[in-house]
Amino acid sequence: MAIVEVTIAPMGTATTSLSRYVADCHKVLMAAGDLKYELNPMGTVIEGELSRILEVIRQMHEVPFTAGAGRVSTLIRIDDRRDKNSSMAAKVQAVKEKL
Repeated sequence: MAIVEVTIAPMGTATTSLSRYVADCHKVLMAAGDLKYELNPMGTVIEGELSRILEVIRQMHEVPFTAGAGRVSTLIRIDDRRDKNSSMAAKVQAVKEKL
């Protein structure tokens, strides 16, 4: 199970506001149906099988282009732990236990 953080930022748009693009990207993620995810102020964290996550991120990356963006920057950070099962909740809980 992988945990992936992604930030998709269109460039060359008519406005500096990005929430419309973020919402449209999240519609793709919601339609995928088989991935857990959490939106945060600076991106989205997705949990699931890495190959499936990357497939959906590729679809999300295209969304700003179809909405008229001339350029899209997508940042991806992958935590692919294979020695034991992990989750977004487990990672947060491990830190909270140490506080």
